[in-house]
Amino acid sequence: MRRDLFLLIVAGAALGLSGCRADRTSRQSSAIDSPAGDSLKTETPDPSAATVASDVAKPDAAHDARPLLICFGDSLTAGYGADPGESYPDYLQADLDAMGYKYRVVNEGISGNTTKDGVERVDSIAAMKPSVVVVEFGGNDGLRGLRIEDSRANLDKIVATLKASGTKVVLAGITLPPDYGPDYIKQFDATYSLLAKKYHVPLLPFILNGVFGVNGMMQADRTHATANGNQVVAKNVLPLVLPLLKK
Repeated sequence: MRRDLFLLIVAGAALGLSGCRADRTSRQSSAIDSPAGDSLKTETPDPSAATVASDVAKPDAAHDARPLLICFGDSLTAGYGADPGESYPDYLQADLDAMGYKYRVVNEGISGNTTKDGVERVDSIAAMKPSVVVVEFGGNDGLRGLRIEDSRANLDKIVATLKASGTKVVLAGITLPPDYGPDYIKQFDATYSLLAKKYHVPLLPFILNGVFGVNGMMQADRTHATANGNQVVAKNVLPLVLPLLKK
């Protein structure tokens, strides 16, 4: 089977899913793209391609007293390939603003990040004292065929660290192409449900639900959402974060 880097709907039951924009964060970014041949290419940092992860919610964020909602993850969070202001955290900010929720959404997605990178960054996220963190990692681990045990331990540490800091956590999952083999995929998919159950956190099993395979929702690489797709991703995330927020 040709190794196009596409993402399929995760096994298990999927959970039921302008205003100010999110904070601008400059991120080093690179593509998970589909090469012409059968070789597999995953995200790797590309110094020549800096992607702006998100737009500015307020001219002076240092004086913005709103509680933080941090979107913490890889390229799917960063908004790789979309224009500034068109990542899912940007649209999540707009949705919350329209509903009267006074939160500042911060995009902490970096393209190419694995769960190990997330572990290395999680203390800095906790230090920001966010009210809620949406955790989205694992796709790059799976595409590189990394050991499930290592990825699971890393994701466990991310969630445990955030929970111990007092923040509320939402976990967003992803899955892999079928040519990675049923056993590997089953264990990979189970990571998210196991950790959600262990830490009693809301789970979005497949962050690209309603986006992958839908006309106009995915970029040509068949991996990253378009602006329209990111709007849907924000709608997917919204019902999981709303119960954790206060008006």
